[in-house]
Amino acid sequence: MNFHVLTLFPEMIENGMNTSITGRAIENGLLSLNAVNIRDFAFNKHSKVDDYPYGGGAGMLMQAEPVYLSFESIVEKIGYKPRVVYLTPQGSVFHQEMAKELAQEKDLVFLCGHYEGIDERVLEEIVTDYVSIGDYVLTGGELPAMVMMDSISRMVPGVLNNQESGETESFAGNLLEYPQYSRPEEWHEKKVPEVLMSGHHANIAKWRREQSIIRTVTRRPDLLKKAELTNKEWNYVRQLKKELKEKNNETVNDKSISDIDTEQKNRRK
Repeated sequence: MNFHVLTLFPEMIENGMNTSITGRAIENGLLSLNAVNIRDFAFNKHSKVDDYPYGGGAGMLMQAEPVYLSFESIVEKIGYKPRVVYLTPQGSVFHQEMAKELAQEKDLVFLCGHYEGIDERVLEEIVTDYVSIGDYVLTGGELPAMVMMDSISRMVPGVLNNQESGETESFAGNLLEYPQYSRPEEWHEKKVPEVLMSGHHANIAKWRREQSIIRTVTRRPDLLKKAELTNKEWNYVRQLKKELKEKNNETVNDKSISDIDTEQKNRRK
């Protein structure tokens, strides 16, 4: 997977991506990073790439030509026009399935805006995907680009030491990840659930699945619309929702999640 980033701050991208898992993957040749400085394609000695918008308004706008020429430098380098993601609050919200889809690309370009945005004409010319990481405003597209690249990288074979972790963690199957525990067995008078100590893999898998469902119902019920659940699990979800409603919408924390799980287990005995 080859990442190309069109940005005014290439060092920000390079510093962020050349660390941790992505840094190791770049070093091992599983990923490559090409941070292109849009200022290098400016037509003035001060490398100025912005100007006032027609029609007036606050702030400055990034000009079309430097952005276009920086994109063309990538096309020249790789020999074809790749998919271009423009990071903008106006785009579709990024999610795990999108990460999996984008991970299939050989080359992927991220266009990072700044100031009040980018001249619409160049966006129409080169952008294939408009993507947002959430309904809030940031200074520029660099942080969203790094968020997306980090997530997409995890879907690239070989990037993770244990590929299974890329498939079973948060949001796999549109369910949140189950709680996890490490040594010691007891900490601050809190014990590791007995089922995890049992060595019974089927029971552990069942417990983890139930915990994922519980956490999704209590913390991110919006994900359930696309969750991959059996009829039995949907009945479980309905029961959980009913019990949460009976608690008069009180705050649900980890302890109450465990209480709900215990009640469900007792009822099924």
